[in-house]
Amino acid sequence: MRPVKKFFLDTYAILEYLRGNAEYLNRMSGAELATSLLNLMELYYVFLRDHGEKAAESVYSTYRHYQAEIIDEDVRSGMALKLRMKSKRVGLSYADALGYAIAERLRMKYLTGDDAFRSLPNVEFVK
Repeated sequence: MRPVKKFFLDTYAILEYLRGNAEYLNRMSGAELATSLLNLMELYYVFLRDHGEKAAESVYSTYRHYQAEIIDEDVRSGMALKLRMKSKRVGLSYADALGYAIAERLRMKYLTGDDAFRSLPNVEFVK
Protein backbone atom coordinates (compact mmCIF):
# COMPACT_ATOMS: atom_id res chain seq x y z
CA MET A 1 0.00 0.00 0.00
CA ARG A 2 1.37 3.37 -1.06
CA PRO A 3 1.60 6.11 1.57
CA VAL A 4 -1.02 8.82 1.30
CA LYS A 5 0.29 12.05 -0.21
CA LYS A 6 -0.12 15.11 2.01
CA PHE A 7 -0.52 18.54 0.45
CA PHE A 8 -1.02 22.01 1.80
CA LEU A 9 -2.98 23.86 -0.88
CA ASP A 10 -2.19 27.45 -1.65
CA THR A 11 -4.91 29.45 -3.39
CA TYR A 12 -3.28 28.87 -6.77
CA ALA A 13 -3.56 25.09 -6.30
CA ILE A 14 -7.24 25.24 -5.37
CA LEU A 15 -8.04 27.47 -8.34
CA GLU A 16 -6.17 25.18 -10.75
CA TYR A 17 -8.02 22.17 -9.35
CA LEU A 18 -11.35 23.95 -9.84
CA ARG A 19 -10.33 24.88 -13.41
CA GLY A 20 -9.83 21.18 -14.09
CA ASN A 21 -6.04 21.23 -14.45
CA ALA A 22 -5.21 17.52 -14.76
CA GLU A 23 -1.90 17.91 -12.91
CA TYR A 24 -3.74 19.18 -9.83
CA LEU A 25 -6.64 16.74 -10.20
CA ASN A 26 -4.19 13.82 -10.20
CA ARG A 27 -2.15 15.01 -7.23
CA MET A 28 -5.07 16.00 -5.03
CA SER A 29 -7.15 12.88 -5.67
CA GLY A 30 -6.96 10.66 -2.60
CA ALA A 31 -4.46 12.96 -0.86
CA GLU A 32 -4.67 14.39 2.63
CA LEU A 33 -5.30 18.11 2.12
CA ALA A 34 -5.05 21.28 4.19
CA THR A 35 -5.21 25.01 3.59
CA SER A 36 -5.37 28.12 5.76
CA LEU A 37 -8.02 30.66 6.64
CA LEU A 38 -6.07 33.26 4.64
CA ASN A 39 -6.09 31.04 1.54
CA LEU A 40 -9.83 30.59 2.01
CA MET A 41 -10.14 34.37 2.23
CA GLU A 42 -8.31 34.76 -1.10
CA LEU A 43 -10.41 32.00 -2.67
CA TYR A 44 -13.64 33.63 -1.47
CA TYR A 45 -12.53 36.98 -2.90
CA VAL A 46 -11.70 35.53 -6.33
CA PHE A 47 -15.05 33.77 -6.56
CA LEU A 48 -16.96 36.78 -5.23
CA ARG A 49 -15.27 38.99 -7.83
CA ASP A 50 -15.59 36.59 -10.76
CA HIS A 51 -18.73 34.58 -10.07
CA GLY A 52 -20.79 36.32 -7.37
CA GLU A 53 -21.77 35.67 -3.79
CA LYS A 54 -23.54 32.35 -4.28
CA ALA A 55 -20.50 30.75 -5.96
CA ALA A 56 -18.15 32.29 -3.37
CA GLU A 57 -20.23 30.84 -0.52
CA SER A 58 -20.33 27.44 -2.19
CA VAL A 59 -16.58 27.14 -2.79
CA TYR A 60 -15.80 28.53 0.67
CA SER A 61 -18.07 26.03 2.40
CA THR A 62 -16.49 23.19 0.41
CA TYR A 63 -12.87 24.07 1.19
CA ARG A 64 -13.26 25.29 4.78
CA HIS A 65 -13.28 21.64 5.84
CA TYR A 66 -9.58 21.57 4.96
CA GLN A 67 -8.73 24.55 7.15
CA ALA A 68 -5.67 23.96 9.34
CA GLU A 69 -5.23 25.73 12.63
CA ILE A 70 -2.82 28.69 12.63
CA ILE A 71 -0.55 28.74 15.66
CA ASP A 72 1.86 31.40 16.89
CA GLU A 73 4.89 29.55 15.55
CA ASP A 74 3.36 29.59 12.04
CA VAL A 75 3.19 33.37 12.20
CA ARG A 76 6.80 33.65 13.36
CA SER A 77 8.15 31.17 10.81
CA GLY A 78 6.06 32.56 7.97
CA MET A 79 7.09 36.16 8.55
CA ALA A 80 10.76 35.15 8.86
CA LEU A 81 10.43 33.44 5.48
CA LYS A 82 8.73 36.51 4.00
CA LEU A 83 11.62 38.67 5.19
CA ARG A 84 14.30 36.25 3.88
CA MET A 85 12.59 36.10 0.50
CA LYS A 86 12.25 39.88 0.37
CA SER A 87 16.03 40.19 0.84
CA LYS A 88 16.34 38.00 -2.30
CA ARG A 89 13.90 40.31 -4.10
CA VAL A 90 11.16 37.68 -4.10
CA GLY A 91 7.80 38.90 -2.92
CA LEU A 92 5.54 36.55 -0.97
CA SER A 93 2.06 37.44 0.19
CA TYR A 94 1.29 37.08 3.89
CA ALA A 95 -1.06 34.20 3.03
CA ASP A 96 1.63 32.37 1.07
CA ALA A 97 4.35 32.82 3.69
CA LEU A 98 2.02 31.68 6.46
CA GLY A 99 0.77 28.74 4.40
CA TYR A 100 4.31 27.55 3.74
CA ALA A 101 5.04 27.65 7.48
CA ILE A 102 1.89 25.64 8.23
CA ALA A 103 2.83 23.10 5.56
CA GLU A 104 6.25 22.62 7.15
CA ARG A 105 4.75 22.18 10.62
CA LEU A 106 2.21 19.65 9.37
CA ARG A 107 4.89 17.86 7.30
CA MET A 108 2.93 18.40 4.12
CA LYS A 109 4.20 19.38 0.68
CA TYR A 110 3.28 22.94 -0.27
CA LEU A 111 1.37 22.50 -3.55
CA THR A 112 1.62 25.52 -5.83
CA GLY A 113 2.41 26.87 -9.25
CA ASP A 114 3.63 30.19 -7.86
CA ASP A 115 7.12 30.84 -9.28
CA ALA A 116 8.25 32.40 -5.98
CA PHE A 117 8.27 28.89 -4.46
CA ARG A 118 10.04 27.09 -7.29
CA SER A 119 13.42 26.87 -5.52
CA LEU A 120 12.22 26.23 -1.95
CA PRO A 121 12.36 22.82 -0.29
CA ASN A 122 9.15 21.01 0.64
CA VAL A 123 7.34 22.33 -2.44
CA GLU A 124 5.46 20.39 -5.10
CA PHE A 125 5.69 22.89 -7.95
CA VAL A 126 3.14 22.32 -10.72
CA LYS A 127 1.96 24.52 -13.59
